[in-house]
Amino acid sequence: MRSFSIAGIQMPVSAIQSNIPLMKIKLDVLMNVFPWVQMVVFSELCAFGPLKKNAIEFPNSIEADFQALAKKYGIWLIPGSIFQKKQEQVFNTSTVINPQGEIVGRYSKMFPFYPYEEGISAGDNFLIWDVPNVGRFGISICYDMWFPETSRTMAIKGVEVIIHPTLTGTLDRDVELAIVKATAAINQCFVIDVNGLNAGGIGRSIFCDPDGRVLCQAGPTAQFLPLEIDLEVVKTRRERGILGLGQPLKSFRDNKVHFDIYDKDQRHSYLDSLGPLEKPKRKWSKLLLD
Repeated sequence: MRSFSIAGIQMPVSAIQSNIPLMKIKLDVLMNVFPWVQMVVFSELCAFGPLKKNAIEFPNSIEADFQALAKKYGIWLIPGSIFQKKQEQVFNTSTVINPQGEIVGRYSKMFPFYPYEEGISAGDNFLIWDVPNVGRFGISICYDMWFPETSRTMAIKGVEVIIHPTLTGTLDRDVELAIVKATAAINQCFVIDVNGLNAGGIGRSIFCDPDGRVLCQAGPTAQFLPLEIDLEVVKTRRERGILGLGQPLKSFRDNKVHFDIYDKDQRHSYLDSLGPLEKPKRKWSKLLLD
């Protein structure tokens, strides 16, 4: 076994005041009730909410506070994400902190939720790290998961657990839950999806295993989701198949098809015909205009 315990913290998020005091309280309570937890994950933009005006530069004192908490409890800590001010740009950035309180790396969301997440720049680097004697982890943020190239890239690089902070307060949450299950199955990995509440989302965080099965799912209220997983299951599924059947990563490796849609010099007339990436405009029927 390669057992490892991960907890998601699904909590209310405010857009008008700092949520960091509540994050610290929630973490203190979690670690006192469940001291066996080894990694804690908060939701996307949990610290300050979804307003770009709260962007700050990195490194910063908030990050340092979370480093101290990770060291205090001896845990891996992903405190959601924060809008990062970087010269003239703003990124949606998540920090990964190890049990020694050191920053392993920062990941900036590759696919901001355009056209709605206006003014946010896209990151262009993956963040993949190893938990010693456990396995390989990677991170994506919210809308990233709608692009299967992101999770497939991580799987091909050996990622066994995808950490996925999200902020979804919209009607497509059911669709996202389906994507989480599918992502886990087609990449034969664990997916840890943590959503917020209020200005931070509508909850319903979900953890899935390498068969695409739901291990636990929260409701629409504040909740801790502590769970122990066995990463040996990933190795078994990737070698023997999902439920002893499909082996998608091996099939992807062995298939000889060249997917030319990914060639950088390719133009796609159909995609170009879809028009600009912008918010839909109001439709007026001819009847109303007459």
